[in-house]
Order: sequence, then structure tokens, then C-alpha cells
Amino acid sequence: MDEILAKKLRILADAAKYDASCSSSGAPKRAAGPDGLGSTTGAGICHAYTPDGRCISLLKILLTNYCLFDCAYCVNRRSSNVRRAKFTVEEVVTLTVEFYKRNYIEGLFLSSGIIKSPDHTMELLTRVAKALRRDHGFRGYIHLKSIPEASPWLIEEAGLYADRLSINLELPTEASLERLAPEKDGASIQGAMAQIGGRIAEAKAERRRFAPAGQSTQVIVGADATSDEALIRKSAHLYDSFGLKRVYYSAFSPIPDGSTILPLKSPPLQREHRLYQADWLLRYYAFTPDDVADATDDGMFALDVDPKLAWALKNRDRFPVDVNRADREMLLRVPGLGARAVDKIIKARRHTSLRLDDVARLTSGLKRARPFLIAADYRPAGLTDRLDLRARLAEPAEQLSLF
Repeated sequence: MDEILAKKLRILADAAKYDASCSSSGAPKRAAGPDGLGSTTGAGICHAYTPDGRCISLLKILLTNYCLFDCAYCVNRRSSNVRRAKFTVEEVVTLTVEFYKRNYIEGLFLSSGIIKSPDHTMELLTRVAKALRRDHGFRGYIHLKSIPEASPWLIEEAGLYADRLSINLELPTEASLERLAPEKDGASIQGAMAQIGGRIAEAKAERRRFAPAGQSTQVIVGADATSDEALIRKSAHLYDSFGLKRVYYSAFSPIPDGSTILPLKSPPLQREHRLYQADWLLRYYAFTPDDVADATDDGMFALDVDPKLAWALKNRDRFPVDVNRADREMLLRVPGLGARAVDKIIKARRHTSLRLDDVARLTSGLKRARPFLIAADYRPAGLTDRLDLRARLAEPAEQLSLF
């Protein structure tokens, strides 16, 4: 690699680190065969995870960190004093192909600042994916960051070549966007999401290819005063309205020469962690937004207990539940029982009456689950009503410090 290209790579890989939505989940399995290049089936720079748990590596870069916009929270904003660089389409294609041949990566995550116009930028991003697919027979994973202000037909073309498209929501409310990113429009962002969601649904129904790994988005946490409850309710709306695969939560990080309207420090990373846990409850544990909101204190998740445990502590009258009789929905609400453990419990109890030792073999979270469940040989005997139960089950201070 020549020195100029290496310098661009250092700048534009570093500039891409703030985008958390680097994921390959949901991509269909495919291999190029003897005449092509790449696959989405290999086992494992940016690490992402496939639905079956494999870790793969993606080249995560910006096409350019020049940008027409001046969003207060963005290190690459127009007024920011950072080193700038711009790849050509051919350079990105060459890097992707050469890195793949050297077994460094298994796919590409490509985003960009806005240069000249949203249409011009979207066209360049699409040309990269198109060249990889058509000219090099690349069958690996491609994630393109879409530009919401771009023409709909350009975004549609991108979906023909990319596995996943994503549009960053950035901030959860129109008021926050108007204050911190006045050049962006929340309606156009959600309009583009609706367009992509509609095309994905149509393609599935017609069994044709269009962004088969779906779409995702990212929201910044802590740059404004939005509560955790409001963030989760916004995510629930996005999942229901646009069929998103994932909402990613990115803790705000202070930037050099930042605007005075921004916070002086980052929120605790544990807050980001709690939002992901609450998001998981929405998607896999049959919790409603109201249920998740019930786990908050004044709209914010506690840092010492996870949202599921917080909900259980506030709804002690619904516990304990019998592992041998309770329905799946109620078992999913027992702290310490994951979705897989619940499915194992339901399967096992068809053949025998489960004792506490049996539950211990099916989950690693028995310590948290014990006060909330009944087994054939066990009843918590008032543990659920103990006033010190929260303190007994809270995460240790040294564990919280890891976040």
C-alpha cells in the first residue's frame, strides 16, 4: 500500500469509529464459488456477529470525512478542525478486495460525510458496492450507510447491492435535531426509513434481493436531555413502523473544540448498556414499552440493576412463578432466565417435574432467579418480599466500574 493511501486509511478508519451500527446479523448465507470472491459463510478492523453467533471482521471506513453539515455533536462537522481525507471509489474497492484476499476481512461497512450533495454522496457509495459485486464478483457482506436526503431511486439502487442499509436517526426528538443538527430533518430521515422498510417487505414477498439483512439505525445517548424511557419508546416506534432489525445506542463522546451547548462529559457507559438490555426486552422478551417504562425511576434506568430485575422488583405481587406451570410469557419475566433457558425449561417439564437443581442446570442465572420462582422442591419463603432484596441482587460496584 502506498503512503498516501495508507494515510487516508488511518484518517478515515479512525473517523468511522463513532458509528456503532457495524453489524452483519441477518445476512443470508452465500458463497462466490470458484469464479467469484468472498462469502458470508466464513468464520472469523470491525468485529460483528452473525445470527448463529459467529464473529466476522468488516473493513469499517468513511468514504470521506469532509461534510457539508455542521452537526454540533459530530467530530467531522463542517467547522471541525480535524484532518480531512477522501477515498476514490476505486481505492475503496481495491482496499476491500486486497484486504479480503489477505484474509483480513470478510466484508465492508461504508459510511461517509456529505460532499457536494446528498445525491452525489449516495451515488459514490452505491458505485462502490456495485463495482464490488459486478466487477469483482464479491459475495461478502456489504453494509452501506444511506443518506436520507438522497433521491429515493438512489437508495433503492443501493439496496440491490448491499446486504444491509442503515440511516442514522442521530437524535431521538425533533427538538434535539433542531437544536444540535438544524440542517437535518427528522421527517426526511423517517421518510427514508419508511421507503427502505417498504422495499424490503416487497422484496421478501416477491422473493427477490433487496437489502436482505434489513435496515438499522443509531441514536446518540446523552447529547441532549432525552430520558431513557423516551429513547425506548422511540425505538419501539421505529421497530413497529419501519421493521428495523436493530437500534444501536451510542453514548455521546465529547469532541475537540465542541459546542458550548453540548455536555462537558460523556454519560456513564452503563447507561448505554441498560438501554441495550431494555431494547432486548422489547424484541425478545415480549415486554411492551409501558412495561419497560415501569422499570425506570423518573424515566431513567437504574445503573445498579438491569431493567428486567427492576421491573420484577416493582411488580413483586406477580411472583414467585412456578417453573412447572407458568406460561412462557411469565417465565420470560423471571430475572436470571434467558429466552433459551425458558425454552429448555418448557421442553424439559413435559417429561418431568423440575426441581431447583434441574433449573440450575438449565440456566447460569439461578442466583437472581431464586427469589422469583417455585420448583418442585423449592419455594422462596418470603424472599420476594424482603426489603433488602434489591441490595442483595444488585451488581457489585467493581462490575459497574467496568462500564
